[in-house]
Amino acid sequence: MIYHEHTRSIDATPEEVWSVLGRFMHIDEFAPEVKSVDALTDGADGRGSKRRCHFENGTSLVEEVIDWQANRGYTVRLSEMAAMPLREANAGIAIEPLARGRSKVRRGMQYRVKYGPLG
Repeated sequence: MIYHEHTRSIDATPEEVWSVLGRFMHIDEFAPEVKSVDALTDGADGRGSKRRCHFENGTSLVEEVIDWQANRGYTVRLSEMAAMPLREANAGIAIEPLARGRSKVRRGMQYRVKYGPLG
């Protein structure tokens, strides 16, 4: 599996960051590449929650929460991603406290690429 990560320090507490990132069904409010979201499950956000993300280029994929830690982050399993050259993928967001009310936000993705015409 290939792993890619991006980290950024933010002038906000983990709770403040979570108040945005923890709204799982509303990723389209802060992720510019996501045009809209369909909630595929009812109830509170958490482990087992599923959403379909629609992108500006007309493609979509499904994300299901496989790990949920309030104020700390979550991990999703991607599926129904035919437009992507991936066999499987997991993505996650982690929030870590820093000094003086700051936070480090880490976005990572682990994936396996399709090989050849049969995947």
